[in-house]
This record gives sequence, structure tokens and C-alpha cells, in this order.
Amino acid sequence: MERFWIKKIKRSASEEAANKLIAKYYKEMYAFIYKQTLDKELTLDLTQEIFISVLKSIHHFDDKKASFRTWLYKLASNRLVDYFRSKSYQYTQKEQPIEEYEFQDEQNIVISLEYKEEYEKVNSFLNELDAASQQIVRLKLFGEYTFQEIEAMATIPLSTVKTKYYTALKRIRHAMKEHFYE
Repeated sequence: MERFWIKKIKRSASEEAANKLIAKYYKEMYAFIYKQTLDKELTLDLTQEIFISVLKSIHHFDDKKASFRTWLYKLASNRLVDYFRSKSYQYTQKEQPIEEYEFQDEQNIVISLEYKEEYEKVNSFLNELDAASQQIVRLKLFGEYTFQEIEAMATIPLSTVKTKYYTALKRIRHAMKEHFYE
């Protein structure tokens, strides 16, 4: 059914087919992005941007090279890398008042703040990596792709994917140790 929708979008810019294709992947893509931002509004914005980009560039999609899902994740991970390197991300990270944090109940305040702080620190170390390493780590950890699937998406050898992934994790672990044991 997915191929049918893509063909209709390519041929006649079918709004109905576009809506069905987006509906099929929206929740999955939202979850992928939310795991990396922990911000509902930002996730909504980025998800929307990604699907707009998908629809604008769908004529470049070739199902002989990769599945639509694989292509979608590649576009999404590239967009996330761009976002985390953007000036707007750098600006929003400078300071966020405590009033903007959302808590389920008072007992979880400390746990929520610690988790968010650790997440933000790991994410900042991840953002310091080169774009290819970032993409591999994001697809593996947040997209739950296998190394073989990432190899196909990134069009680089499997050994390079694994090397970049494990090197990136080693760098992040090292940076975390330095940060917490300063």
C-alpha cells in the first residue's frame, strides 16, 4: 500500500495519499524525535518539518536503494543533526527557567531534573561528534536500527559503521566521566 501512496504522490501530488503515508509513520517518527529532544513542542515542530521535507523531496526516493522507512529515518536523523548544530538550539540551551519544567508530582522533581540534566549532557557530547557519527549513534540508539540497516542507509562499510559507533560511545563515556568527576 505504501508504494501505491508514494506513486500517487509522485504522479499527481495526491493529498489523500500524502496524508495516509504520513499517518502511517507519524507516531513512530514523533517517538524517535522525542527520545532525543524530550520537548513536546519542539518534537511537534521537527516532526512537521521532517514530513514537509519528505513530501518536497519524495521524487528523490528510490525504493530500489532503500525502503521508505529507512529513507525517512535518514532524513529525520539528518534534520536532527542540523537542529542540534543550529544557533537556535545553542541559544535555547543557555538557560531555561525552572518554571518551564513539567513534573508529574513533587516526588519526581529531583529524579526528573537529574534525568534531564544527564540527558542534556549526553546529548551535548553527542552533538560535538562529526555528523556521520551522530547519525549512526542516533539511528542505533533512538531509531533502534541494526548495524546492517545503518550500513545500507549510510552507504558505508559495516566495519566503518561499527567503528564510528563504538568510537562515539567511547568518547561520550569518557566525556561523561570527566564531567562528573571534575
